[in-house]
Amino acid sequence: MTEHFPSKIGLSQQFSCSYLPEQQEQLLVILDQNCYSPERFEGLLELGFRRSGDQIYRPHCPKCNACESLRLPVQQFNASKSQKRKWNKLSDEFRIEINQQEQPNYYPLYEKYISLRHQDGSMYPPNHLQYESFLFCQWLPITFIELWHLETLIAVAVTDTMPNSLSAIYTFFDPDYEHYSLGTIMILAQINYARETHRQHLYLGYQIDSCKKMRYKSHYKPAQRFVNDIWVHSDTRQKSS
Repeated sequence: MTEHFPSKIGLSQQFSCSYLPEQQEQLLVILDQNCYSPERFEGLLELGFRRSGDQIYRPHCPKCNACESLRLPVQQFNASKSQKRKWNKLSDEFRIEINQQEQPNYYPLYEKYISLRHQDGSMYPPNHLQYESFLFCQWLPITFIELWHLETLIAVAVTDTMPNSLSAIYTFFDPDYEHYSLGTIMILAQINYARETHRQHLYLGYQIDSCKKMRYKSHYKPAQRFVNDIWVHSDTRQKSS
């Protein structure tokens, strides 16, 4: 590990878990402002933390330890036949672009995505304040990986940018293009960008095996999970569970 556990840390109140409704969720929250930099945050990612908006947190639930941080060592990643087929399905009319600044056309795409795909979720109905407070922060550079079809923006992967790693925060896309498996395409685009910029890991957030919404993350290999405060190969974790 490159980072010691912070000394200034808070514990949130318990609230209903959005992924496992029968469970109560509780979070460790970093209070030390010295941790709020790309370099320190990268060390905290290695300790299973993540960010939402400006806040760095880690699940610390009273009766559940289902959330396990997941990361890909991108230089060792091997795309499956299915992933290669989905990527190759994109014709020359599609292109990936990299942007370091938020653009005005992002929010309308986000609003359409939430309104049509996540009406049963906590982010519905979408609004601009919620969009900004969830995706962006003031102390960390963010890379926006865009997918275009001709002159139409159809997907954006919001990606935290650290010296030696990337962290996938959220991807939203045009539901009219859902048949192109854009969720898969954008993770592959993040992996490609991490490789091109000589980074070591892509963090994919938390894996919850019993949550159907999370199972897509297990399709990217070889992956590592943060289990009992150490990183283990994901396949080993699944065999032993």
